[in-house]
Amino acid sequence: MFPGADARREDADYALVGAPLDASTSFEPGARFGPRRVRHFAEHFDDYDHHTEQRFSSLSVYDHGDVGPTADVDEYLTFLRGALSDFREEGAVPLVVGGEHTVTVAGVRAVEPDVFVCVDAHLDLRDSYAGDPLSHATVTRHALDVADRAVILGARTGSEAEWDRANESDVTVVPPADVSDWRPDLADDESAYLSVDIDGFDPGYAPGTGTMEPFGLAPREGRRIVRELAPAVDGFDVVEVNDRDDGQSAVLAAKLLRAFVYAHASDR
Repeated sequence: MFPGADARREDADYALVGAPLDASTSFEPGARFGPRRVRHFAEHFDDYDHHTEQRFSSLSVYDHGDVGPTADVDEYLTFLRGALSDFREEGAVPLVVGGEHTVTVAGVRAVEPDVFVCVDAHLDLRDSYAGDPLSHATVTRHALDVADRAVILGARTGSEAEWDRANESDVTVVPPADVSDWRPDLADDESAYLSVDIDGFDPGYAPGTGTMEPFGLAPREGRRIVRELAPAVDGFDVVEVNDRDDGQSAVLAAKLLRAFVYAHASDR
């Protein structure tokens, strides 16, 4: 159980779901261990948040445990979407902990946001990767089947075709050097889904991930994004944490998840 996430399902304002999918990882595997590690490295956190003067254990967070993957990824995403949609109908904000980035597709389909915002080193705008249309490298393209537009924060690599697609009007790419100046630009009636791929951060801060890319974001930049965007967000995930470091990636992911809950709850 994620520490402090001990609310009953029927009382939950937030529902945490582990999604340990590790099917299309193209370099360093281990994302299946992400939910376990994020929960473990959150064990030492203080319950009290000085920034918002709230206690995490008082914010009605329910930990549903993991929804384990099936052999058929498309089938798994459908099942995961159904579980997340159920929580939405019950009035809880879904919090997904991956697992590879592909699990975001289920989250976006469940929430149906107007805007998809993603912290990511990669554009993830491919039609397929290695012959797989549900690869972790296709997530933003799938999100745009649901959302009206996408904002990718910290992207610094992609194929030529992806960069061409990113030039279209429904995609905004904010390179790492410009993220510190970026502010949410959502209209009052727009809803958002926020996905944090841990590889959006520089591997000096988050080396435990599948496809590291240098020259990324610093943790404080990510925390600011999460805090400022949270009031407009109806679904959140943090993904691509694996077990190939000493916990740096998992502890950052856990802190960002808590920062989201504190900021979102402050605006309710």
